[in-house]
Amino acid sequence: MNRDPLDPLIALRPWETPEVTSWGRLPMNAVDRRSGSLPQDGDWRFRLLPVPDAPVGGPWSSAHVPGVWTMQGTDDLPQYLNIRMPFAEFPPSVPSANPTGVYEREIDVPADWTGRRIVLQVGAAESVLLVHVDGRPVGLSKDSHLAAEFDLTGLVAPGSSSTLRLTVVKWSDASHIEDQDQWWHGGITRPVLLYATDPLHLADVTVRAAYSGELRVDCQVRDRGGALPEGWYVSGDLDGQPLTRDTEFDRLNTEDERVSDFLGEARMRATVPDVRTWNAETPELYGLTVRLHRADGTVADTSYHRIGFRDVEIAGRDLLVNGERVYIRGVNRHDFHPLTGRTVSYDDMRADLILLKRFGFNAIRTAHYPNDPGLYGLADELGFYVVDEADIESHDHAHEISDDPRYLNAFVDRVSRMVLRDKNHPSVIVWSLGNESDYGANHDAAAGWVRRHDPTRPIQYEGAAKLGWADPGVASDIACPMYAPLEDCVAHALSGEQTKPLIQCEYSHAMGNSNGTLADHWAAIESTPGLQGGFIWEFWDHGILQRVSDGRPVGRGGAGLYDNGVAAPGYRWAYGGDFGERLHDGAFIADGVVFPDRTPKPVMYEHREIAAPVRIEAYRHEGIILGNHQHFRGLDWLSGEWELSLADGRVLTAPAELPDLRPGETAAVPLPFGLPVDGGEAWLTLRVTTAREEAWAPRGTVVCVPQVRLREAAVAVLENRSGAVAVDSENRSGAVAVDSDGLLVHPLLAAAPALSLWRAPTDNDELGGMALRWRAWGLDALVRKVVDVRRDREQVTVLAEYAAEVGVVRHVQVFTPVEGGVRIEESAELPDALADVARVGSVFETVPGLDLMEWYGPGPWESYPDRSGGAPVGHHSVPVDELFTPYLRPQESGGRHGVRHFRLSAPDGTGLAVALDEPRQVSVTRYRAEDLTSVTHHDQLVPRPGCVVHIDAAHRGLGTASCGPDTFPSYLIAPGVHRWSWTLRVL
Repeated sequence: MNRDPLDPLIALRPWETPEVTSWGRLPMNAVDRRSGSLPQDGDWRFRLLPVPDAPVGGPWSSAHVPGVWTMQGTDDLPQYLNIRMPFAEFPPSVPSANPTGVYEREIDVPADWTGRRIVLQVGAAESVLLVHVDGRPVGLSKDSHLAAEFDLTGLVAPGSSSTLRLTVVKWSDASHIEDQDQWWHGGITRPVLLYATDPLHLADVTVRAAYSGELRVDCQVRDRGGALPEGWYVSGDLDGQPLTRDTEFDRLNTEDERVSDFLGEARMRATVPDVRTWNAETPELYGLTVRLHRADGTVADTSYHRIGFRDVEIAGRDLLVNGERVYIRGVNRHDFHPLTGRTVSYDDMRADLILLKRFGFNAIRTAHYPNDPGLYGLADELGFYVVDEADIESHDHAHEISDDPRYLNAFVDRVSRMVLRDKNHPSVIVWSLGNESDYGANHDAAAGWVRRHDPTRPIQYEGAAKLGWADPGVASDIACPMYAPLEDCVAHALSGEQTKPLIQCEYSHAMGNSNGTLADHWAAIESTPGLQGGFIWEFWDHGILQRVSDGRPVGRGGAGLYDNGVAAPGYRWAYGGDFGERLHDGAFIADGVVFPDRTPKPVMYEHREIAAPVRIEAYRHEGIILGNHQHFRGLDWLSGEWELSLADGRVLTAPAELPDLRPGETAAVPLPFGLPVDGGEAWLTLRVTTAREEAWAPRGTVVCVPQVRLREAAVAVLENRSGAVAVDSENRSGAVAVDSDGLLVHPLLAAAPALSLWRAPTDNDELGGMALRWRAWGLDALVRKVVDVRRDREQVTVLAEYAAEVGVVRHVQVFTPVEGGVRIEESAELPDALADVARVGSVFETVPGLDLMEWYGPGPWESYPDRSGGAPVGHHSVPVDELFTPYLRPQESGGRHGVRHFRLSAPDGTGLAVALDEPRQVSVTRYRAEDLTSVTHHDQLVPRPGCVVHIDAAHRGLGTASCGPDTFPSYLIAPGVHRWSWTLRVL
């Protein structure tokens, strides 16, 4: 059917008219309509047109709803940009080439819906939605991340079939305020459904449930016929107990207040004694049922809500939940899936939140739009504090749009509809006016609406707060900066000028091998009144599963083609530029704490320990001091086991009885072991697990593993053998063999130890500018020149020089035979111009077959100097192929910080052992640095048969300089002389 040029929806040209935010769309409300609805999800007839007003002709294809057409076989593919718009037109204009999806299907309306009000709900469409039934216009909607509802009564006939057409225009004036850091898609991204109500219906329900137990339920009632009938009333029950005035129930004091029938408003009040309050640690929920009655008592409409009794307020510079100052251990979260793009299922969302809960997160910022409505019910149930963010980001044209009156309606519309939808969720504790859209009158207008409608929650907006963290005149109740230097945050808290809670909306950027200094940040937060936490950017790496053969997204059929963060052979994780986009921002989309398949990155273990609910505060001779670091909960839901790890390989375990501690309390418990006289270094670990089934974890799930050192090494680690050794049959004399180039010759080494100052740049190194500087210095291509080789009996000293662009690095190696092997003592002198290099250390390669690494030190997870708190010291054993971390863009990874000694062995137990003079940074992988820097994706990597081993005297911290502060000066490498030594023995 061709479009009628007089169609009022087409005549409005809403894709280029910012003053038009909707037409025929029903008001947003918080009434749950899923019960009894008719889902319309599945395969729809589909056509992709080049422009919105093109004739709909030609053959139909098929598209799945919900879903994005950009991942369903069309030629319009995903595109990633962070700040820039994908087209050059200035707002509100859009390009003439404007992909437009036309979806059609027949809808069968039940015969028993006769006389009822029939409503269509489209969960979300990106970015303009036009609705037609049997060719007749119904309405339009903008806002890609909230549902739109339309009254179809009179347009469809119960007991018959009608043709529903949903037209989705990809680019619009609204696209300029949906310029978020994510993939650009097009389509219907959330479920579509039909539901029916009585003409007399609940138009909205507002619940306010206070920490005191006071409950207030405000109802709006409407009748499709216009005037409300006389005698209607509302009733309700809480967990099955009635709230009505004429029912006696000794736990509740109730008041049923009927406001004027003309206004269509009613209110119920109740007081719940001994109320079970809601917070993120103990998310207690009640079931509230609200009923609308006709005059004869029959029920016309019902709405069910799970509610939580809690208060949110700001007192001075503290954000309080139920009167308690809580730490916000948050993460930013997009609706994302590697196979379906913007569409997520209930099971997807539950898996997201369960994973976050298990790693110590208690807060989510819905970056940068209202998330799927199912997320909020899960946050209520599992226990998360939510900063609910409006679908507003005008990053590329922020200054112009924030004060543009043409966009005023859009700002207020998007913020108010979010509040109306999500207001009854106890998890939502803060409203956000959007993200990175400068600050203007449009924000103030939206904030004014929120303050009038919902005075129970604070408002935040980074664009306003950045004008002055303490400024009372801006529309942000919270100072919520983005990547503010930690020293600035601490200085503000200590200045005496702070007036608002300081909670960073983004503070640690998880791009690639990153999140350095996370523990340092939290040490400062927990020791500085006025600092209250923040949100890591972000949860997901937004890699899309892509076929290497044709470069197209795999789509819904790709389940099972990835595991442990790695795509199957023939597939890869695509990022910006992988779909042929001319404009893109590369791997900046891969900046999450989990991989695209939800596999945790090593930083998750770091965060788990930072957020530990029970901690070892100190070790004293009389015992261990334990502390409860929760805000509301005791320790009765936890169980523990002590583990004593000794450097000589012994491990002792014993059950732990956790003391009865209220939040903030500490207690001394006796040392569970008699500390052996021998054994050298000793570490005590408390392995804390869930003592019973939790909503987010089965019994026995690890919650944290706090650790304390009971004794330092009694003797030099260098002399501490990591296993029985014997003189290799090829080198029985133990004499040191050095070739004419001064390189160590050893039967288990494929490449001799050499100086290394370079690492395959991390994303932080590249975007922070360090890698550019290192390349300019020539550190990636140093040439070794032997200056002198001296022999003194069995000892050999080799002096070599490496010429950098800014000076010469002098490297000395002294080889001394020892029983079963050789000791290597090294020094490197860096000129003053090399003030910040990636590493200083040795690199060598082994022969094939040494496939298992065992070590004593932090582990088993990857760790680095400024990100090592999540790896407890102990004895660890990991196959070499599993030591490497597959960050989406290949880069430095797989390091282990603070290793004391390690061995690499073959299945028969043969191999080599290395003892270090002091805890050092060690990495063992299958890749040289040049292997990693020469490719863009992991499917291009070819593992080497042997091991590439780095032993670093010093290794630069990771920081978060791809978007945020670099690592701290204490984690940088200074020029001058660096010394290290190690012993290589044959197993």
